[in-house]
Amino acid sequence: MSFRKDFLWGGATAANQYEGGYLSGGKGLATLDAITGGSKDQPRMITFKTKDGEIKEVTREEALPVGAVGYVDPDKYYPSHVATDFYHHYEEDIALFAEMGFKCFRMSISWARICPKGTDEINEAGLAFYDAVFDELLKYGIEPVVTINHFDIPMYLADELDGWNNRKTVDYFIFFCETIFKRYKDKVKYWMTFNEINFLRSWTQIGIHQNDNQHRYQAIHHLFVASAKAVILGHEINPDFQIGMMVAYIPSYPMTSNPEDVMAALEFNRGQEFFIDVQVKGTYPAHKLKWFEREKIVIQKEADDDEILKKGTVDYIGFSYYMSTASSANPENVKYVGGNQQPAVKNPYLEESEWGWAVDPLGLRISLCKLYDRYQIPLFIVENGFGAVDVVKEDGSIDDDYRIDYFKKHIAAMKDAVTLDGVDLIGYTPWGCIDLVSAGTGEMKKRYGFIYVDLDDHGNGTLERSRKKSFYWYKDVIATNGENLD
Repeated sequence: MSFRKDFLWGGATAANQYEGGYLSGGKGLATLDAITGGSKDQPRMITFKTKDGEIKEVTREEALPVGAVGYVDPDKYYPSHVATDFYHHYEEDIALFAEMGFKCFRMSISWARICPKGTDEINEAGLAFYDAVFDELLKYGIEPVVTINHFDIPMYLADELDGWNNRKTVDYFIFFCETIFKRYKDKVKYWMTFNEINFLRSWTQIGIHQNDNQHRYQAIHHLFVASAKAVILGHEINPDFQIGMMVAYIPSYPMTSNPEDVMAALEFNRGQEFFIDVQVKGTYPAHKLKWFEREKIVIQKEADDDEILKKGTVDYIGFSYYMSTASSANPENVKYVGGNQQPAVKNPYLEESEWGWAVDPLGLRISLCKLYDRYQIPLFIVENGFGAVDVVKEDGSIDDDYRIDYFKKHIAAMKDAVTLDGVDLIGYTPWGCIDLVSAGTGEMKKRYGFIYVDLDDHGNGTLERSRKKSFYWYKDVIATNGENLD
């Protein structure tokens, strides 16, 4: 057997893309509640009000004017409001996960559902909802794996405090963590602090109104401190907690053997590893401090911040892997394709999905080797998947052989990393195990799941669930602990 007997097979989702239940049960507004849908050709937009009361839009990556506040326009469609409605379908969905044989289920808790403003006000109905979800998972022997914060922030903190640019947000986040750690200390063992922390960069995800490097890296420092404090607190509340970090990992290869391209790839990879270094090693790497000097970025720290970072290192590395990229010393001379939250360089040796994401199974093994060689702590692949248009046949069936082929090759690669390279891998949760709203484009037609949800890009549909061909394939993979991939 190649995978450990207690290997955590499962699937992954996020509250803002899957849960729905907009303002239900006392939930407050979050930043992603003001983000429209889009497509691969049309960016998602933030709707907001200026200080003068004008209603405007910018793309979700742009900065909001200082003093602007998020606004939900009653005449617009916001995919997060219903998403694919786990809020009202959790019992049905968890039964389907159990039918597939899930050992774990990765999900996120909506901060604004527990603390409607993100402050120290607690919404008991929100806590009770997650109690019910965890109880349902545990009924089937499914281990909850909880991302504490996944790509949004309560809108009040964004509008009133400038989000993570404000040190007070750290204190409010730790209050939120203490609340859920104590409430669920006997139900949840595996936690992750921030989803894809290296992609947090704007009002959409972290509530900041200025996206320049000074403001962004000050906010990131606050995120690092909050993560470390959460780890320390969680271990005090329950020493058995396993608390990890989560990064989007996209390995970059040199475009050529030209040493300048090799250096460009090194610098690209450092950009991701910086976020892991701080949370695993507990210190800022020297190359980043030198970059801060060159860019005249000054990080404001409190007296004990460095000590907190050293003390609050994580138990494991959670990461997403969808694709690889390439680096060139002359980026103006290369072709760009789509990518996970950022453009990627086209690699002539790889094919791409319809959305331009390079398909590189060997890159997963390379990533596992690089991460384990560098950090020597357990790894957890918490996102991996293939976005595609699924066609429902007349008899209701969905033959998604393209998805099966993708997963087969990626699981084989991670098996090689375990059996040939000795990587300590604790689990695998493919992204969007049930169809949900795409984070990048806000679409439904870009589907990832083993389970189909009847909903289109405009919010039309019955929300009925049905099993794809990949559902039965993944069920067999789990039943054989990854031995049968055919």
